[in-house]
Amino acid sequence: MAEHAKFTEEMKKTHTILVPNMLPVHFKLFISMFEQYGYHMELLETSSRAVVDEGLKNVHNDTCYPALLVIGQFLEALKSGRYDVNRVALLITQTGGGCRASNYIHLLRKAVEREFPQVPVISLNFSGLEKDSAFKVTPPMFLKLLYGVLYGDLLMSLYNQCKPYELERDATDRCLAKWQKRLEESFANGGYLHTGRNYRAILEDFAKLERSKVKKIRVGIVGEIYVKYSPLANNDLEKFLLSEGCEPVVPALLEFVMYCAAGTVVDAKLYDHTTNMTRLYRLGYKLIYSRLKQQIRIVKQHGVFDPPHDFEEVRRAADEYISQGVSMGEGWLIPAEMAMLAKSGTKNIICAQPFGCLPNHIVAKGMSRAIKQKHPDANIVAIDYDPGATRVNQENRIKLMLSNAKQG
Repeated sequence: MAEHAKFTEEMKKTHTILVPNMLPVHFKLFISMFEQYGYHMELLETSSRAVVDEGLKNVHNDTCYPALLVIGQFLEALKSGRYDVNRVALLITQTGGGCRASNYIHLLRKAVEREFPQVPVISLNFSGLEKDSAFKVTPPMFLKLLYGVLYGDLLMSLYNQCKPYELERDATDRCLAKWQKRLEESFANGGYLHTGRNYRAILEDFAKLERSKVKKIRVGIVGEIYVKYSPLANNDLEKFLLSEGCEPVVPALLEFVMYCAAGTVVDAKLYDHTTNMTRLYRLGYKLIYSRLKQQIRIVKQHGVFDPPHDFEEVRRAADEYISQGVSMGEGWLIPAEMAMLAKSGTKNIICAQPFGCLPNHIVAKGMSRAIKQKHPDANIVAIDYDPGATRVNQENRIKLMLSNAKQG
């Protein structure tokens, strides 16, 4: 079999890199960072039925829904005529774990090589999985990405805490757009490092928005990372909850980042096998945790909005139900996030998961009963997403959950 196309140094000047959009707020920041280093990127935001159809044509329907959507979205873009297929590359993330984010790059390459063998598929990973690409994440870039996650999480959280209550239509959206643009500039000029000053300014601007004081039903969203965050995968779940008069509560992306870092350290302890990579992850975890603690402290001092969860508390919540050695897929993070939401007053929880995702069905559906036993007022519903699940059925199940919440 011929070798797959490689992304070369020369392609930085000539190629557009297409990126599937999982988190709209975060990914816009990430793309602006990469552009500062000479990469031209574009977010794919298509959500037509053609995306699913292309996925079904090229991915076995037993493969998980995120793989089908991402591959379908890439192929729809390549066939659309919107891009010069001789000057385009595709970027996909890999975590290094035993789940979709590490393994379906091979499915993507196989699908692309049938019709577009000249199109390189780039792996974005921090596990050393692919080393022969000219696409490199240097330590300064990694640091910017970390701060991008922190800022993106804060913006996402404040948006969700303001949008359901805004008195002036779309004022929250304008505030979000203003800060996305301002942060893009700060990542270019180094201002992003002044986190304390920036956090306080962001908090002040969102706090100035005129908001209703009538409390709405809070609904937490947990689950498989792509389906939890991606509007394409979860049929615009957050927008639907807003239309139903609810306040969506979405855990921070940083929790998944720290879960991955902690998992490497925990595995080294469980299997008694410490490497230089383990030591690096341990140091990285400490750095990230210190940055998280700073954000929590500043949000608490400001006093208007709810801060993100302390990740050490998230880990302790997991220990009440499941071992931290359960790290396949989203592993122990899903029950831990459900428990933290229930503890912190978000009693209504949607667990969004791809149908047939065995690890997440076990740790989500399997642990929800134990969480309900400890938190009897927790109202947890698992919603499956796949090509055969209709939006109407998904939304009806959520409406049933909300009717129970209103009765409670």
